[in-house]
Formats: sequence, C-alpha cells, structure tokens
Amino acid sequence: MTFPSPATTGARTGAGGDAGHPEPAVAVTGRSPGRLMWRRFRRDRTGVASAVVVLAFFLIALFAPVISLLYGKDPYTTYGLDQPGLLNAYGYPIAPNGGMSSEFWFGLEPGLGRDVFTQLVYGIRTSLSIALIVTVLATATGIALGITAGYAGGRTDYVIGRVADTLLAFPAQLFLIVFLPVVEAALVPPDAEPPVWLRFVSICLVLSVLGWATVARLLRAQVLSLRNREFVEAARVTGASPARIVLRELLPNLWTPIVIQATLALPLYVGAEAGLGFLGVGMTEPTPDWGRMFQVGAQVYHSDVTYLVFPGVAMLIFVVAFNLLGDAIRDAFDPKTRR
Repeated sequence: MTFPSPATTGARTGAGGDAGHPEPAVAVTGRSPGRLMWRRFRRDRTGVASAVVVLAFFLIALFAPVISLLYGKDPYTTYGLDQPGLLNAYGYPIAPNGGMSSEFWFGLEPGLGRDVFTQLVYGIRTSLSIALIVTVLATATGIALGITAGYAGGRTDYVIGRVADTLLAFPAQLFLIVFLPVVEAALVPPDAEPPVWLRFVSICLVLSVLGWATVARLLRAQVLSLRNREFVEAARVTGASPARIVLRELLPNLWTPIVIQATLALPLYVGAEAGLGFLGVGMTEPTPDWGRMFQVGAQVYHSDVTYLVFPGVAMLIFVVAFNLLGDAIRDAFDPKTRR
C-alpha cells in the first residue's frame, strides 16, 4: 500500500490548510505575444516617454487648424508687411528675440513677417504627412515584393533582387532634384505655376519608389529562412495554396521586422523631406514646410538666429524621440536584442 508523501499532501491541502478544507486552486492564464510585448514596452520608461513625445507631434499635426484658430493667427498672412512697426527697413523683426511677444509667441519670419508659431505647426503637419504616406507605401511595396522574391525564388527572386540593388544605388536627394523639374515641365505649361498637389504627389511617389528596396531585402532574407520550416511544409502537404501559405503562415512571423523597420524609416523620411525643402525642391510656397524654414533660417541666422532655433529644436526632439521609440519597440518585440 502506498501512502502519500508530505509534499503531495501539502500540494492538495495548501500550505496551511487541512485535509478537510483544501484551498481553491489558482487558475493559470497564459499571455499572448502581443500582451507580452506590451508588458515589456510599458516597463521601458524611455520608450514610453518617447511614445508620448511622438504622439504629441502627431496630435499637433492633426489638429493644426484647430491650434491656428485658437491662437488667432495663420501661417499665410504677412503680418510684418501688413502691420507697421513689426519689421525694420531690412525686413527683420524690430522687437528683440525675433519679434517674440504675447501676440507672436515664436516671433516673426524675416522678410515676409509671417507668424513663426503657425508656420512651425503647419510645417510639422506637411512633413509628417509626407513621411507617413511614404512609409506606408514603401513598406507595403517592400512587403509584397520581398515576400514574393523570397518565397518564389528562381528568376523572380533574381529580377526583384537586381531591381532592388539598382534602386539602392540611387542617391534619393540627387534623383529628386533632377526628376521633379522634369515632371513639372512635362505636366505643367511653361507660363503656369506648378500646383501644390503635384509637388506633394511627386515627392511621395519618388521617395516610395526609392524606399521599398530596403524593406524588401530584409523580408526576402527572413522568408528564405522560413519557407522550408516544418509548419510551412505541413501547410504545403495539406494542399494550401501559395497565397494562403504566405498570408497565414509566413506573414504572421514577419510582423516584428516590418514594424521595427517602419518605425525606424519614418524619421528618415522626415529628414529627407526637410532636406528637399532646404535644397529648394521640396514643397513650394506658400505651403509651410519644415525644410524651407531651415532654408530661410540659414540665410538670416547671422541677424536673427531665433528663427532657426524653433524648427531645429523641434526636428531634433522628434527624430531623437522616434529613434528611441523604434529601439524600444524592437526590444519589446525581441528582448534578446536588448543589451
């Protein structure tokens, strides 16, 4: 006859209970990968703080018209030219610190005398909208072509790979400087002003075409390591179509590099759009633009350095915060990468 051991008895009755009144069993619940990722992310204080800063920038861009309405100014009116006593004979603000006052919080733009605060708010809106559209288009194209190249292999992989290598060899800024005037000359009559939407669409399309190759190369390598795994072979044996295998078996295992790559790419596109504006091939007047604010600031910094401070600090904060957010998301998805 076998008698229960003390350890077994303790497991049945609880640590301090008796045999007649056992303690209720504690239910064990599992956590999904998404909940585990969210739990790891919440523990990263730097990541949470960066997410708050990034969210604030997107809210500013989204509610720019509301902010302008509450503030009582717009980014298009030339207040310095319309109201005497704001600009001197050389076009610089008369008041100290670039014309900062209770009426103009961030001062006035040298030359035209527009409000710097609303220029910055709407400039953030322009740059973030372009960067977000380019990130979505480039990522979606890279997902489609990268998975196709990795799963199909053979000639398809070779053609997509060579196209990606060719695009990666193109300098994006130089290509845009050459390409945009050609497009506008072909679509707009010589005596007409190019519409704002044409420049917006051209920048988004060119940056998207030049940006998908990086995502595609990364996902191709991931798919090559997954397509011969047991779960993919099991799906093939059961008669699953290639589309079903890609959507149900491969794609769920690729979300981590996709999300990480997207979060790291968006601030790069913000910088690329600002660089185009600084070079004079970005958004045209009178559309407020982050890069064109840098261009004006670089021309007048010797007499009015205040104008250059606000867009410079704003972009620095955004890029640093988004890069830190991307690192935090990467560590939350894959804690093995944490150093």
